[in-house]
Amino acid sequence: MTTTAPTDLPAVPTARAAHFRLAVLALAMGGFAIGTTEFVTMGLIREIAAGVDVSIPSAGHVISAYAVGVVVGAPLLAFFGARWPRRGLLVALMAAYAVFNAFSALATSFHWLLLARFLDGLPHGAYFGVASLVAASMAAPGRKGRAVASVMLGLSVANVVGVPAATWLGQHLGWRSAYWSVALLALVTVAMVLAFVPSVPGDAEATGRRELAAFSKVQVWLTLLAGAVGFGGMFAVFSYVAPTVTEVGGLGDGAVPLFLLVFGLGMVAGTWVAGELADWSVFRALVLGSGGMGVALVAWYLLAPTGLGLLPVAFAITALGSVLVVNLQLRLMDVAGDAQTLGAAMNHASLNVANALGAWLGGLVIAAGYGYRAPALVGIGLSAGGLLVILVSARLQRRARSSAHSSASTS
Repeated sequence: MTTTAPTDLPAVPTARAAHFRLAVLALAMGGFAIGTTEFVTMGLIREIAAGVDVSIPSAGHVISAYAVGVVVGAPLLAFFGARWPRRGLLVALMAAYAVFNAFSALATSFHWLLLARFLDGLPHGAYFGVASLVAASMAAPGRKGRAVASVMLGLSVANVVGVPAATWLGQHLGWRSAYWSVALLALVTVAMVLAFVPSVPGDAEATGRRELAAFSKVQVWLTLLAGAVGFGGMFAVFSYVAPTVTEVGGLGDGAVPLFLLVFGLGMVAGTWVAGELADWSVFRALVLGSGGMGVALVAWYLLAPTGLGLLPVAFAITALGSVLVVNLQLRLMDVAGDAQTLGAAMNHASLNVANALGAWLGGLVIAAGYGYRAPALVGIGLSAGGLLVILVSARLQRRARSSAHSSASTS
């Protein structure tokens, strides 16, 4: 069973499409900034906890606050911004990122930091949703999946370069310096989008009723649920990677950026593979990503005491997770129908429900005294739940197609 990216997106003028690579680079730069600020908190969680005088499990709520911001912001900004010119909307969203990362760096208490991270999450889903639509509109026929994967690659590369670098910076110059660096990256993205991304009109026919109609579709809800539950498995482990590596694996603080680098390499590899798999079958890629990540989380639990033995497992977890993320994005763009902006943005709302859920449940089992390996067990359960939802979605779609085929044959 195959599904593909939507083919009815408005194309940009041919003269502009000639600058496709520079435009995609500009869009991916925004993903780089977003990925850096989203994941660097996990690498600096101990420094942040000490800096605002809370425990490590409590500091995990900073990660959840960002995720809640994404969940709230994605539908709201997509709903109200669907008619806006898309380049202008991208610039506004990334300018907001610069402001809210500066706010994070200036936060004077735990509660102010929670608010800052919540606000910083607001533009996340809408940016990726609109950027994916713009990239798909510029792509040649049959290459829309690869175009969307290229935008998502910015987030993956952030985990290879941006997150380890910002983590190192935060360890040596204080955690606030990491957020200042992201504010600068956001401003660079604004300049690149203005310079290279063509003017793409918004959806002039978008209405609140039409956008909300996406939520009346069972397949939309199943896709969102698959991301919210299944991807939480990765975040249950990733949120507490620093204390797991040091307290369970017996490694020094210097190993944390190395693990973040390997996590990032896995994301890059997985994102590239995901674009190729999407042309084969989105559903099969979803099953591979979700099921494979569950197996990798079992290995994480078993190998945690080995220290460096976790490195290949870290690579596998994020590679398979990235296959899941990209194909969930394509699946939502397919099943949302006319509600393209909202459908594209809601993928990241779903994934950040996973972020909040994984970090919260992981923190609960740690606080309950089960140790830093326990979040992997939580992750295994979440991955299994996500896989079940994907299989239910596939079965319902197969049944609907069979019913439609039977109706057409008898008419």
